Amino acid sequence: MSHPNRPLSPHIQVYRWQITMTMSILHRATGIALVAGAFGLAWWLLAVAAGGEAYASAAACLASPLGKVALFGFSASLVYHLLNGIRHLLWDAGWGFEIPEVYRSGYTVAALTLVFTALIWFFAMGGAA
Repeated sequence: MSHPNRPLSPHIQVYRWQITMTMSILHRATGIALVAGAFGLAWWLLAVAAGGEAYASAAACLASPLGKVALFGFSASLVYHLLNGIRHLLWDAGWGFEIPEVYRSGYTVAALTLVFTALIWFFAMGGAA
């Protein structure tokens, strides 16, 4: 019989929230977002191939506020997943296992994701033209 006051393990009450947990969850979530984005890319490519009205409809959908949010989310997911994947490759090579390095690389991936995503959107929106 289970005791009602006994915490479950692993559980949020047992572990303190850490950046490593956040980065792991985000890596999985961005992987799922990239799968959804791949279906969106396939839909857009089919619309391009069909031409005319199909392409106009797809372009209008992607240019809408909701479409731009989806495109932003896709691009941010792509950048994060790529950078965090490089971080994992470095770990596979035996680099960056010390706790301070793990935290530093996590914060670096987060910061570079923001910077690179902002740069992508800056240039995509005609910046520096």
